[in-house]
Amino acid sequence: MSPVILPILVGIVTLIIGLLVGYIYRKNVGEKAIGSAEQKAKNLILDAENKSETIKKEIILEAKEDAHRVRSDLEREIKERRSEIQRTERKLVQKEDSLDKKIENIERKEANISRQADEIAAKNKELDTFLIKKREELEKISGYTQEQAKELLLEEIEKDVRHDASVMIRDIEAKAKEEADKKAKYIITGAIQRCAADHVAESTVSVVALPNDDMKGRIIGREGRNIRVIETLTGVDLIIDDTPEAVIISGFDPVRREIARLALEKLILDGRIHPARIEEMVEKATKEVNAIMKEEGEQATFEVGIHNFHPELVKLLGRLKYRTSYGQNVLKHSIEVAQLAGLMAGELGLDVKLAKRAGLLHDIGKALDHEYEGTHVDIGIDILKKYKENQAVINGMAAHHGDYEPQSMEAVLIAAADALSAARPGARRETLDVYIKRLEKLEEIANTTDGVDKAYAIQAGREIRIVAKPEAVRDDEVALLARDIAKKIESELEYPGQIKVNVVRETRAIDYAK
Repeated sequence: MSPVILPILVGIVTLIIGLLVGYIYRKNVGEKAIGSAEQKAKNLILDAENKSETIKKEIILEAKEDAHRVRSDLEREIKERRSEIQRTERKLVQKEDSLDKKIENIERKEANISRQADEIAAKNKELDTFLIKKREELEKISGYTQEQAKELLLEEIEKDVRHDASVMIRDIEAKAKEEADKKAKYIITGAIQRCAADHVAESTVSVVALPNDDMKGRIIGREGRNIRVIETLTGVDLIIDDTPEAVIISGFDPVRREIARLALEKLILDGRIHPARIEEMVEKATKEVNAIMKEEGEQATFEVGIHNFHPELVKLLGRLKYRTSYGQNVLKHSIEVAQLAGLMAGELGLDVKLAKRAGLLHDIGKALDHEYEGTHVDIGIDILKKYKENQAVINGMAAHHGDYEPQSMEAVLIAAADALSAARPGARRETLDVYIKRLEKLEEIANTTDGVDKAYAIQAGREIRIVAKPEAVRDDEVALLARDIAKKIESELEYPGQIKVNVVRETRAIDYAK
């Protein structure tokens, strides 16, 4: 064998032997370890079983104790419930006994009521029979049937009610007047006392005095050319008649009439009267009148204490200086209405500035009513809308104659102040025809009322005295008659201020000694 192979074989044999020894050793050690682990596992299992048994016994013991405690609680609660039920049963028994007694009492009462009802029914039947007999006897005695007697009774009741109503109306009116008059007199008299305005009676003509009658011929001019130029430029009529040393200027437009008057006076003073001079004087008079109107308008706003008017509105206010209504100067009237309305608004705690402003502008339409169609109220509405006045002011102006519904207390005050200013004695002049027609209508309204014998309008139409028929109107019905006539006058007649209705009833007894 070669020396190289021998070591290799030795090495291989040695390796194999080592492997066998290692295998045998590992096997022995593994079997020992496995055995030891199995023993430990068995020990652990035994310990766990012992512990679980102990825990199980403890849990069972605790469960028994809990069950015992719950059972004790339940038994105690059951005893309490039984006691409560027993008490409730005893109360129910007592209530049942009480109810039985009450039912017995009710049954006895029902029996008594039924018996009494039967007795009452029997008595009612007897009463009906008795009433029928008595009614028949009364009808025989009185000679009236039941319906006739009822009518008589109702008539008597109606008379009594009317009497009571009349007395009540008198009492209520007396109390209301007594309370209202004090306040009204205080407000109105205070307002009138503090307002003093002068009124000048004017008409549709103006008179220009002449130094002599020769001036009339110069005014007429050759073939009437001067007078034609004056009438054409001013829009008025010149009346030159037999009136000594005077020329009458006639025209419905007061501003044109004033321009003509001033121009004519200037021509007379100058002495040179011819068409060119007339044109020059009319132009100067027009400027002068416009300046006067502006000044008067500003003075009116200053006097009332209300400002911030549109300049054209101020001129229109000044234009009212030359406008009259029933002889009352409209500008003075407007100032008076503004002051009265403002004073009354102050007493009543209302808007004083609004009342004064609407009062001053309430007749602004009369400044242009000669130039535009429509009433002065409608013209005034258009003017105030044009110059952007407040809606409350427009309503106060529009409602002062009742053409529009007042939308504020200030608007009502404007109407009252307007009536006060117009109704004040001496404030206005009326034509004779209108005055007579109003008196006739006033008497006609009273004479056509039932129960009136005669009626007389007195005190310039401020009072109507009525003589009632004594056989048709009783004393307690006089107040009702006066009230009815006053209502008819209010609804059928237009008049300034107020009218006193005075009803007189007189009963005369006449006999003769023979």
